[in-house]
Amino acid sequence: MGYEAKFKVWRGDTEGGELQDFTVEVNEGEVVLDIIHRLQATQAPDLAVRWNCKAGKCGSCSAEVNGRPRLLCMTRMSTFTQDEVVTVTPMRSFPVVRDLVTDVSYNYEKAREIPSFTPPADLKPGEYRMRQQDVERSQEFRKCIECFLCQNTCHVVRDHEENKVSFSGPRYLMRIAELEMHPLDVADRRELAQGEAGLGYCNITKCCTEVCPEHIKITDNALIPLKERVVDHKYDPLVWLGNKLFRRK
Repeated sequence: MGYEAKFKVWRGDTEGGELQDFTVEVNEGEVVLDIIHRLQATQAPDLAVRWNCKAGKCGSCSAEVNGRPRLLCMTRMSTFTQDEVVTVTPMRSFPVVRDLVTDVSYNYEKAREIPSFTPPADLKPGEYRMRQQDVERSQEFRKCIECFLCQNTCHVVRDHEENKVSFSGPRYLMRIAELEMHPLDVADRRELAQGEAGLGYCNITKCCTEVCPEHIKITDNALIPLKERVVDHKYDPLVWLGNKLFRRK
């Protein structure tokens, strides 16, 4: 059975904006993206929203629903009471383009800073061999749909715009961890993680893990192991001694 729901949707652009009130029909089984589409069709034809698959696999419809970063297509209306006001706003960590659409180019800039997979020079593509457990370890990270919800909720960039220059965010620290753990990748990415990517800014609050729609354990399986590798490399006394001896002329 349908009902009339109260919505507050952020409308605006780079110059500013505000929340606007709407009352819109909701039918059984619908998600928030359905309601946004109904608003476009009936009351706000110029409402801007980014979406594509409506199946939780493209990561396009990222926004904030009642202050929590979510995919609009995976947020069911049944999670709210019929008298609850549902507030939909753009991702807070990125500049607004218009309405619910944000400029996420920061993420692509950070992606380009990561060196690609680097196999041994004498190993041809058809000769790659890996243990199944190594395949499974990195497979979890490859489920990422790049919705950037983890980037949006990370307080290092959410609350401190100035940190974007020196912090890659959980999504790309996870990418560095994936490559660093890869048994066929010969590049040493620990200096990159601690330096340019800003791994030290992360204080493992697990907020990125909590909002991941693919349920990737970003903190436990990527960020903490990467921190352990960096610490071993930087502070292990035997490594320190070896570096001192190696640098002697």
